[in-house]
Amino acid sequence: MERRPRARLELSDRAWQVLAQAGGNVAVLHRHLTAAGGQVPSLASLYRVVHRDLEAGRTLPDRAVVRRDREERHTRQAMADLALASPRQGDVAEAVLRLPRSSSTAASAVPVGESGAVAGVGLPAGAQLVRTPSVRAVAEPVGQAMAAEGAVCVFGDPGRGKTVAVRMALSVVPAVWKVTWVPVPVRPSVAGMRRAVFDALALPGRFPHTSALADAAVAGALGEARVLVIDEAQRLPVPCLEYLQSLCDHPGTRITLVLCGAGTERALARLPQLASRIAAWQEVPRLAAAQVAPVVTGFHPLWRTVPAEDLAWIDQSCAHGTFRTWAALTTHLQNALLTTADTSLDRALLARLCQRVAPPL
Repeated sequence: MERRPRARLELSDRAWQVLAQAGGNVAVLHRHLTAAGGQVPSLASLYRVVHRDLEAGRTLPDRAVVRRDREERHTRQAMADLALASPRQGDVAEAVLRLPRSSSTAASAVPVGESGAVAGVGLPAGAQLVRTPSVRAVAEPVGQAMAAEGAVCVFGDPGRGKTVAVRMALSVVPAVWKVTWVPVPVRPSVAGMRRAVFDALALPGRFPHTSALADAAVAGALGEARVLVIDEAQRLPVPCLEYLQSLCDHPGTRITLVLCGAGTERALARLPQLASRIAAWQEVPRLAAAQVAPVVTGFHPLWRTVPAEDLAWIDQSCAHGTFRTWAALTTHLQNALLTTADTSLDRALLARLCQRVAPPL
């Protein structure tokens, strides 16, 4: 008599994924199936099935590769959910303080000295960074570009807070991402730009004597998730932009390129190949008239003693929505109140300070 055929035990693709994540440990797979419920084969049967399929030619991916892919998926999902745009979600909510006097949602203050939030940014004594709508508008495309490992261009007139907005956006990135700021040399060449990237990455050893060795060292360091920020990118000529494009196009690099500076959009227009790779073009506008009062009062408590009509007059006659001008006025106002006795904070003092920060015609 012929032997009656028996049902063959087969493992699903999901079971093989669990086995690969466990590094081929069959006992971990057995515990996973037991926790999932249902009819579970014995541990000995699982060993026989895995051994049979491996001998038939099935292979398990390397455990490090599986772990890296899983971390990348989690990071991409977290970046897509967060988008670096909402300071009210998750752990970022702890970093946002309410304004002591104003309940307006147009701006929220970030405490000075917070990790990554004010690195490289000089503030007057007692001042706080303010998370304005423009800052949140910059943070969203930066987060989306990081999720897709793309490029983003942040542009706008000088003094609008482009660099500060990028720094505040990158202060809440996951720890698996490394942020590197590359200073752009004056009148840069390709060799100077290559050296600037090499030094910014803090690579060990001396700078290689050939460009091929330097490019290999830089590409090796950019093999992990990293944000490469090029501030004052409007200085870059076409050859330097082509060098940055080569870093993005290298098959072994995993970088998000952030190009920031006044006139960067015009510099990128000279190289359409790189401009076509920009995933988002984000302009930092001037402060709107309705945003001036909540922003400057959140920036420094000294402005809370100034009437709202005087704040509007300063913005209309002097600052014109430029945040850098407001920071300079804050410093001059502090010095005037500290150095001169019985100084009254009136329109005459404000007019004199506005003339001090206004450029001569």
